[in-house]
Parts: sequence; structure tokens; C-alpha cells
Amino acid sequence: MPRRLEGPTRSTEAQHPPLEGEVESFATHAVTLEAAHGALQPAEVLRLAVEKLFPGEIALVSSFGAESAVLLHMAAAIDRALPVVFVDTLRLFPETLAYRDRLVAELGLTDVRSVGPDPAAMEAADPYHALFHIDPDRCCHLRKVEPLDKALAPFTAWINGRKRYQATTRKALPVFEADASHIKVTPLASWGPGEIAAYIRAHDLPPHPLVARGYPSIGCMPCTTQVAPGEDPRAGRWRGQGKVECGIHVTPAGVTRRSA
Repeated sequence: MPRRLEGPTRSTEAQHPPLEGEVESFATHAVTLEAAHGALQPAEVLRLAVEKLFPGEIALVSSFGAESAVLLHMAAAIDRALPVVFVDTLRLFPETLAYRDRLVAELGLTDVRSVGPDPAAMEAADPYHALFHIDPDRCCHLRKVEPLDKALAPFTAWINGRKRYQATTRKALPVFEADASHIKVTPLASWGPGEIAAYIRAHDLPPHPLVARGYPSIGCMPCTTQVAPGEDPRAGRWRGQGKVECGIHVTPAGVTRRSA
């Protein structure tokens, strides 16, 4: 079972906003890393990032969603004690929570950190539990972005599982990029559904139970619907709201609103 983190994790020194020079440094470093290592295979990228580029300073962020088992399996083969951050928005499918527990046990992950929204902030901002419908960007910010920001404060870099094939907004996704405060590593950026499915078969990884029911991309229950054949894999996320991202993957300028 993952352990739940309570309260802020950001140190006093890390609470100040990034200075302009710091943001530029992250961006420059990311460009250098992409030029040098962006063409490596996913497992090579992951091992390089964990063991050589950011030893002891990197975490893997996982939603334990439809394709999460691939990256988690690769990480476990390198270091089962690699910090894995899971954001429990308190609006997730019960199948996702059960799948998380199964993967943690089967892969032997020893440092899975479950973080979530501040109860007082949610009570003040969303007393009727309808903020997802009124202002989905604000809901995502409180339930996902803020908890993840706090959890990532001790780290210099973090790993995520996005792929270019998932949406038109991700077609140019680099393997190494920067936001305002971290280097982001995306080992599976170049992989498509074929490579993902082949890896799952080769390693006999358990599927997320909702995938077979038409959910190729899985987020919070109120904002995730089934996807019809031929639709974009992420078409079921925030359907009809003109929203394409939760806000976790911000631009270097720090833009967090993700509505069209």
C-alpha cells in the first residue's frame, strides 16, 4: 500500500517562486539533454535519468492509469525504491485505486507516496462538490496541481508517462523539457499503442480494469467518459468542456489554465 503524505513537503528555502535566471537555466539544460539523449530508447532514458543525471533527485509521477504499468515496470527494474508520486484527487474511480494497490504489490515498489488536496481548501472552494462542472480548471488546480507541486518540491526532476500519439496537443512532445521549477523526463514520448501493447504482453502486466470497458485514458470519475472507436484516446477527458489538460504539465511560463 502507498503511504499518504500529510501536510506540505516544500522546504522553506524552496517556497519562493523561481527566479528568472533559474527558469532560463532549467530550459537551457532541458534543450541540452534533449539534443544529447532524446533519441534513446525509453528504458535507456529512464536509467540515465535515475542513475546518472538526477540520482536521488528525481521522482516518477504516475496516475496508475491505462498505460501506467509500462513505465512503472521499467522503473522497478532499475530501482524499486524510486519515489513514485500518486495524486489521489478523492474523485478517482475505485478501479484505479485497486489497480494502484495491485501494481505496487506485484512490482515491489517500496516508496509510493499518495498525496491529495487540502481538505480545508476543498471545503472552502467546493462545498457542494460541483466545482468540476463550474470551473474544471480550478478544480484540477486544487485537486491535482497544488498537491503535486508540494510533493515534487524536494526534487530537481520528475518522470511522466505522456506519449505523442495520445493527442494532437502532444505531437511535438520532447523527451526532456522544463517547466518553471523542474526538468521533466518523458521516456515513452515516441512510443505508440503498438509498442505499449507489445511491452505489456512481453512482461505479462495486468491491465487497468476500465480499459476493456472503453476507457483508454482515465482520470477523475466526473470528468472521464468512455471513448468511441476512432476517437482521440483522450476524447473522454473533460468531454464537451473544451479542456485538454489538467494543468500539471504547465508551460515554461507557468500557464496552468488548460481550457481551449
